[in-house]
Amino acid sequence: MADLKLVNVKKVYPWESASEKKKALANPGNLEYTDEGVVAVSDFNLTIADKEFIVLVGPSGCGKSTTLRMIAGLEDISSGEIYIGDKLVNDVAPKDRDIAMVFQNYALFPHMTVYENMAFSLKMRHTPKDIIDKKVREAAEILGITEYLDRKPKALSGGQRQRVAIGRAIVREPKVFLMDEPLSNLDAKLRNQMRAEIIKLRRKVDTTFIYVTHDQTEAMTLGDRIVIMRDGRIQQSGTPQDVFEHPSNVFVAGFIGTPQMNFFTARLIEQNGIYSVLFEGQIIVLPEETCEILRTRNIPDRDITVGVRPEHISLADSGIAATVDVSEMMGSNVHLHVSIGDSDAIVIVPNASDIGSFSPGDSINLDIPGRRLHLFDGATGENLI
Repeated sequence: MADLKLVNVKKVYPWESASEKKKALANPGNLEYTDEGVVAVSDFNLTIADKEFIVLVGPSGCGKSTTLRMIAGLEDISSGEIYIGDKLVNDVAPKDRDIAMVFQNYALFPHMTVYENMAFSLKMRHTPKDIIDKKVREAAEILGITEYLDRKPKALSGGQRQRVAIGRAIVREPKVFLMDEPLSNLDAKLRNQMRAEIIKLRRKVDTTFIYVTHDQTEAMTLGDRIVIMRDGRIQQSGTPQDVFEHPSNVFVAGFIGTPQMNFFTARLIEQNGIYSVLFEGQIIVLPEETCEILRTRNIPDRDITVGVRPEHISLADSGIAATVDVSEMMGSNVHLHVSIGDSDAIVIVPNASDIGSFSPGDSINLDIPGRRLHLFDGATGENLI
């Protein structure tokens, strides 16, 4: 068991040629470039407690897998320090870091049986046969794959192969489990099943987990703490509930939550210490606790971006005018895609018989309570409260 610490970790991929550098600098996009090369991860600072389950989440190309590979020692770091326990491991070989990594493509030996795949790393360490047998069978029992020990990977389903890959990691009894998008190759039903299996596994194998995914549902359900990344930098770190309820900026607010948060351009107004939001001709008064924070920070009138989650908007007899564009029946709920002025939004309403049905072009009124609004600086996108 071990805690981990990453201190000012940075990863720069060197330019392969002068022409590549020139072309990239001409069209930089969202990536950061230096004279040395492309910056994949920058200023990464994170402390992970012993036995904590941390999830690194973010869009493709944000640097989360690169970070995991640096922890594993599969990628050299350009600068900074990585500690596993009290040991600096910058120059320690992967095999000596006492970690186990599970990849998205399973990485099983096709010519070996499940038993042989799971036992392989222990054989390489010259572990006695009776201990190998005990550990393999214990891991197989935990994962429910005992009946498949004599089969080869080609005879298994995707979910079963992933269990084998996890079992191969378990038998090593590592200080740290690293999982790089282990469920991404599975269909939706299997992903849900395996997500539940990983939650159960975590209870049985009480060690430190670092899990990488681009799926925010996995992040929210698995992690004790989630780390949202963008363009190689940490945007926010916190419990799933903290990140959902108090996103640090517009990016985090839009990334976490399904369907994603609605955003609108509005005006923040202060009058006699009371703050309101002017939006589409409607005044939405903010609750006292929000006003207190804004007063303490001495926030003046300004243009802002307001965010509200689809489930926090309700139908009303009067209020903010909207037009239905699309109505999606989702079982117990209906997802309404609507136009509000020049903005598009999603509204989730209960599928109740007394509400009736909705058709494109229908005019409706919406109520958005002030206590449900998230306020972001119009220029920086940072959360004002």
